[in-house]
Amino acid sequence: MFFNTKKYKEDAEKNHKHNLSKDPSRFNMIALAILATIAPLRIFLRLHKQHIDDRTTVEKKRGNFEQIPIIYFHGFRGGDYTTNVMVKTALKEKGDTNYLKVTADLLGNFKLEGTWTGDENPIIQVVFRQRIVGVYAIDYYLRFVLPFLAKHYHFTHYTAVAHSLACPCVVRTEMRTYRKKNFPRLTKCIFIAGPFDGVTYLGDIPNVNGFNHNGRPNVINIHYLYLLFHRKQFNPNISVLNIYGNVLDNTNSDKFISVISAKSIRYILAPNAKSYHEVEVRGSKDAEHSWMHDNPFVINMVNKFIGFKNNSGGLK
Repeated sequence: MFFNTKKYKEDAEKNHKHNLSKDPSRFNMIALAILATIAPLRIFLRLHKQHIDDRTTVEKKRGNFEQIPIIYFHGFRGGDYTTNVMVKTALKEKGDTNYLKVTADLLGNFKLEGTWTGDENPIIQVVFRQRIVGVYAIDYYLRFVLPFLAKHYHFTHYTAVAHSLACPCVVRTEMRTYRKKNFPRLTKCIFIAGPFDGVTYLGDIPNVNGFNHNGRPNVINIHYLYLLFHRKQFNPNISVLNIYGNVLDNTNSDKFISVISAKSIRYILAPNAKSYHEVEVRGSKDAEHSWMHDNPFVINMVNKFIGFKNNSGGLK
């Protein structure tokens, strides 16, 4: 009856080649995650001198337009393998093979690889080096990664494609930084298997929670409460696509995130968003939490929402 981190690890990394030797030590990941989670302790992370390993090619902009990158984020225990299939499929739809891969650590260091393309919608794959991280640590990542990239590559708006725990963090970051004029702003966000009101057996027991007549979940956790109280700080010009899974067993979940938790963001965002769409994916395999980011049906929806499908020029 408790969240099984070992099972999550096995499911998250199954069918993916992942070189664990490239990971920091478990002590490094957990220690830095704790420092990033507790706000007063973040000063110790910022004492470290930033190192930027820049191996990129920067193409000249190909016209008079605003560049709006598509940025892919993974969640807890994820990695580049989480978003690889989505990125490669988007590149194929876009008709380009070049993209930017950004690896960041909690000390503020960056490794930049690949190409910042000169078209309207460069693709960026973000990888968190300390990947055993919770909501507050991913929040911290986003709040220094996004302005760094915006300043480095001169963009003011972006589209986010997020999986799992990165989903609520994208929303939280938009809300927390709404007064910061130089912080890049969302135009579109796509959530895949997002835990907005708890994780199964970690504050969310299957089939216990539900929605009231207004569509608000009956049981809400502290993270959902934050989103609820700050909902007016989510820019109304943002379009939202929320994709979640139901493996059709007795849990009404994708094995890790309940349907209720995933759908709960509707109550917060739908009334004021530019547009809000949600899709439930069903099936014992198709809807499984760690398969959804590789599911061709899901990826097809993501690319259509971005504007890549049948439109090699990108967003319109």
